[in-house]
Amino acid sequence: MTDSISPMTDGIPVPILDPETCYRALSSRDVRFDGRFFTCVTTTGIFCRPICPARTPAADHCHFVRGAAEALAAGYRPCLRCRPETAPGLGGWLGTEATVNRALRLIAEGALDGASTDDLAGRLGVGERHLRRLFRRHLGTSPGAVARARRLLLAKALLTDTDLPLTEVALASGFGGLRRFQAAIQETYGRSPGGLRRAKTRAKQTESTAGLRLRLTATEPHDWEALRGFLATRTIPGVERITEAGAYERTLSLRPTEDRGDMSPTEGRVILSRESTGGFWADLTLNRWDTLSKVLARFHGLLDLGADPEAIAAHLGGDPHLASRVAAHPGLRVPGCWDPFELAVRAVLGQQISVAGATTLAGRLVARLGKRLEEEDENDPDRPNLLFPGPEALAGGDLSDLGLTTGRMRTLSSLARAVLEDPSLLEPGADPRAARARLESLPGIGPWTAHYIALRAFRDPDAFPVGDLGLLRALEGQGSWGPGRPSPKQLAAVAETWRPWRAYAALYLWIDP
Repeated sequence: MTDSISPMTDGIPVPILDPETCYRALSSRDVRFDGRFFTCVTTTGIFCRPICPARTPAADHCHFVRGAAEALAAGYRPCLRCRPETAPGLGGWLGTEATVNRALRLIAEGALDGASTDDLAGRLGVGERHLRRLFRRHLGTSPGAVARARRLLLAKALLTDTDLPLTEVALASGFGGLRRFQAAIQETYGRSPGGLRRAKTRAKQTESTAGLRLRLTATEPHDWEALRGFLATRTIPGVERITEAGAYERTLSLRPTEDRGDMSPTEGRVILSRESTGGFWADLTLNRWDTLSKVLARFHGLLDLGADPEAIAAHLGGDPHLASRVAAHPGLRVPGCWDPFELAVRAVLGQQISVAGATTLAGRLVARLGKRLEEEDENDPDRPNLLFPGPEALAGGDLSDLGLTTGRMRTLSSLARAVLEDPSLLEPGADPRAARARLESLPGIGPWTAHYIALRAFRDPDAFPVGDLGLLRALEGQGSWGPGRPSPKQLAAVAETWRPWRAYAALYLWIDP
């Protein structure tokens, strides 16, 4: 959609919508544009995805917007046929403005559920007026409108696709109370929540043997095979596994936040599997549903569902070091993580040893300090049943006799204490550059570890652990450095042309050396 990008503004490409391009995509039901824009039909007051099966409206009746929040803020109702709540990339944005991306990640985790835009701006280190200007410039709407759209569309999906009680739907989607939830649904859809639920047409295949089954939509193509293979070699015994059916299963734990009254953690289990027609199924069992939006945001990051594979491939595919790899892996994603602290611990354990060795150490650590989720299943003894220990457990836990060096134990303890003192250190919306600097100030954490954490935990698309041995090996004999491997300095010079997608370049080199 290159003809929908304007010239640079303050050094940042500002997305605009070209009506002719959008109308051609709408008329042809072009799936490549699904999630990139929505069509507001002025004669019906409804907004749709570009793949909506309804009759194409006349061009002069169409108003195109960049996101569902913009459409809702303008007073349009979501279409009940194409279901905008299931569009790919709904909770994110494919732009490059770092503050907006960080804000969207925090909003997806519920940062504006019970908090103000001023609070969100404070977490981002900017003023409220500046944050509003950025949202208006890049998304055409306000942070509050984005949060409201997220709540509404998640509530619609839960009403249509699950049997959760209405009170649970209200809490899970972030409304905080049944009355506000009912009023918002009535105002937006012109129906009560019960009316929407009675009209649902849920297919039998969406039934789940777990507590809840939800569909996660992905921008296509999505190279699930490569992502699953990356995860498979790094699964922590007792915490995660790849099932015989090729799904990814793991235990879940969310530490309570200070603004939550009961201060009880969210615990449970998920199975993530590829859906036959695209997207993923998430089969969930949780001890509470009021943190569901945060849980789903973590899954989106883990599977990198909001990436723009066409833009990434177009940028990296012309490089002689990457061209064949890009062609072999359409839709390659950067594997995220469930919990940034868990990933940071895993990165420290992986310093200067093999992936298999780090996995063994992680398994020993969890076996000693991890909490058992429930009684072991005699019919499936290999089922993940341990929760990864949080910073409290590591800060005061016994790390001796696990095969760790004294320096590694010291690094883990200092990392755990740093997170306890400042939980924002590893929060999903952290500024990657500032967070890397803070991590590198801790004993035993250098640039490789900090960049690896930024690449997977902070979702920094330009993170690049330049000294990684695997990256250096992958380019052996493939450049001006001759038959041997490049030096980190030579690799860094080559990687300059891969910005702002160096994290994806790293994945191409890791999985296809």
